Amino acid sequence: MNMLSKIALTAAVAIAGSSSAFAGCGVSSGSVRIIANDFPASQAVSAEAMKCDGSGASVSVNLNKDYKDLIVAAMTANPAEYTTSHATNSTLVTLMNDDLVRPLNDYVAKYGQGIAKSQLITVDGNVMAIAFMANAQHLFYRQDILDAAGVGVPASYDDVLAAAKAIKDKGLMDYPIAGTYKAGWNLGEEFVNMYLGHGGSFFKPGSAEPAINNAKGVATLNMMKALSEYMNPDFLTHDSNAVQASWEAGNVAMTNLWGSRAGAVTDGEGSTADIEKNTKFASAPTAAGGSVPASTLWWDGFAIAKNISDADAEATFKVVMASISSDMAKANVDKATWLMPGVLPRATGVGVIATANGAAAPYPMLPYMGALHGAAGGELADFLQGKESAEQALADIEAAYRAAAKEKGFL
Repeated sequence: MNMLSKIALTAAVAIAGSSSAFAGCGVSSGSVRIIANDFPASQAVSAEAMKCDGSGASVSVNLNKDYKDLIVAAMTANPAEYTTSHATNSTLVTLMNDDLVRPLNDYVAKYGQGIAKSQLITVDGNVMAIAFMANAQHLFYRQDILDAAGVGVPASYDDVLAAAKAIKDKGLMDYPIAGTYKAGWNLGEEFVNMYLGHGGSFFKPGSAEPAINNAKGVATLNMMKALSEYMNPDFLTHDSNAVQASWEAGNVAMTNLWGSRAGAVTDGEGSTADIEKNTKFASAPTAAGGSVPASTLWWDGFAIAKNISDADAEATFKVVMASISSDMAKANVDKATWLMPGVLPRATGVGVIATANGAAAPYPMLPYMGALHGAAGGELADFLQGKESAEQALADIEAAYRAAAKEKGFL
């Protein structure tokens, strides 16, 4: 698979080129039905897509933070419930595993003249998705709180723990750390990030056999547990929306949050001027004495359903292209690290770029990675609540993964 590499992620944000804006949407018929994640960048893209509604074409959007749990069933229907889905490193593989999305080569050749090469997510010679932004989880920190605690900007997770202790000991905050530890996909992603930061490999070489129940896996879980002890006791319910709300309320001093939220916490809404002024961004911290940020690089984009008419697929591609134009990105520059040509990097994108420059790995685009990710998200809560050992939790993850992988034919 031709993954969006670190070089592409860091270089694409500074590409200068012609605008990819289209003269209108170019659609006069067809049904375009979009499902996407719900965060500021996708809200901007979807609002642009809705401008294409009417004039003979119908456009509808479902923004849903749980879209990942809905898309397989929705795309399996014939015709598919949605003509296009928000796609990422992990969700594209999930859709391709069940043959639910179509190649876009012909549409790119006919209507994609303004697309940057780094936006073409290509698998075995076929363009399977069009990316519009780069993303990564990275460090958000409150400069005023760190200064009051007498600590510098954390570069490692050991530094994060030391800073949290100093903040709590000085009575500045009871719970200085927040994390997207909501049981399920979010918690699984935290495990993936931390395990890679510890230098771990998820599978035995050349196979789908799991390989996480080892010393690096134990160290990963112990670090996650240590961080959780400085989080609000209900941390297993916290997704990105909850962490953002805690940040804007001034309850948190450090979090490893998605770069796509950086603009939202500094946009003059939902917080105070003092909190926003002191909100800063840096690379994701390293772990276990390593030099690589404990994070993964992501792209966000759109894939088009297979189980729809060719006419609706073509209309959908045109609407997607209109919605992710360079003009849209320039009008919403603070909402994402956009990949469209001619869009300069936003000031709040420094954390994503620093994480990429630190050689963080792309999220693994492996057919069976989703099964391991899901197993981790479903099995780690008991360990974090002190109900079982790290070794038992890792064994539970491997067992749950094996069951899912056998059902899907990977093992």
